[in-house]
Amino acid sequence: MSLAALSLSPVAQFAVPSHPIATGFAMRLVEPVAWDDAIADFEGVCQEQLATFARARWPGVELEPQLFTLAGEVVGGCLIMVQPLPLGLGAIAVAKWAPMLRCTETADANAIYARMVEALSAEYAVRRRMMLSVLPRAALGTTNAEYEHLLRAGFRQGAKLLFPDRYIVNLKLSDAEQRSSFHQKWRYHLNKADKAGLRFEHARPDQRPEFDALYEQMVDRKKFPDHSAYGTVPALLAMENPTLRPELFFVRRASGDIVAGAVIFKAGDRAVYLYGATSAAALELRAGYFLHWHIIRWLRDNTAARWYDLGGTDGFQGLHQFKKGMVGERGVIVPVPPVANYAAHWWPRLLGEGAFAGRELAHSLGRYVDRLRPDRAKPNQLRNAE
Repeated sequence: MSLAALSLSPVAQFAVPSHPIATGFAMRLVEPVAWDDAIADFEGVCQEQLATFARARWPGVELEPQLFTLAGEVVGGCLIMVQPLPLGLGAIAVAKWAPMLRCTETADANAIYARMVEALSAEYAVRRRMMLSVLPRAALGTTNAEYEHLLRAGFRQGAKLLFPDRYIVNLKLSDAEQRSSFHQKWRYHLNKADKAGLRFEHARPDQRPEFDALYEQMVDRKKFPDHSAYGTVPALLAMENPTLRPELFFVRRASGDIVAGAVIFKAGDRAVYLYGATSAAALELRAGYFLHWHIIRWLRDNTAARWYDLGGTDGFQGLHQFKKGMVGERGVIVPVPPVANYAAHWWPRLLGEGAFAGRELAHSLGRYVDRLRPDRAKPNQLRNAE
């Protein structure tokens, strides 16, 4: 089916519950090649919602970017990934960390989010008879309003992340306030790093081969299975849009050798730590503490981000202690909610839930095999596993 055939006129045509913002609200499909630039200024933008990322990470899915407007003004968007099921039995529509809001803190943000969910449900679950699977991002408060709305709208709880907590640093603090927020032991290690003669460097995208070499050395040294989306890094760092292109940072010691590095997604209101790597010398030098301290300061001074998402821990206690200490007293540790699934018909629900159950079984078997590996080691404290 062509993009033109899938394009929608105003959402009001669907028999969905009315909201105060229903008048003048519309959803339209845009070409994937134009999608990333269209969402570059969204406060809710994230790496997983970029077409550049999705094409590299999930080459077998069809991308359908949906843009939402209210009275002609763009207010939100959602990159839907349509995943075909085996034997041509159907497809699942997947939205990860979406729908996104262009402005996350306006008075009508919740109403806009609700209207976007209604429009997506009407298109994918009702008209096209798919199961719609939505994973909202972690909320910063004690409740997740987006996830609660999905449940009220008829979505069912799906799979949960094995280790759902996200560790999020507050970027709205001065240097003195931030250091005071760090836990005492974290501050101690940072003070040691400050005296180790290290140098922080904001690197250019064309210095990626240096990071690749460091990352490959770390993987080889630690001997852990790498199931991450690291293969998307070349495409991300080659993006022409400077707002969306991740930043590359290094820590060098006095000799000039790189001992630590990180790739950071900086767009939107929540910067995200994507990948990190260290040399064998990094632990003794406390290079990880030095690296993150300066990344926090750079993000605060050079971006509109209000928060710095360090990701999860994969269940490793050492990583929990490191990130918890950095989040400190002024940041938050909050869970990613479970996936929420909606199907308007029994057949797509049966197929969709069966497909997800099969995927979870495969992931569980993969984790079990990884644990049996005699050379398996814990991940480095700077690395996030997806």
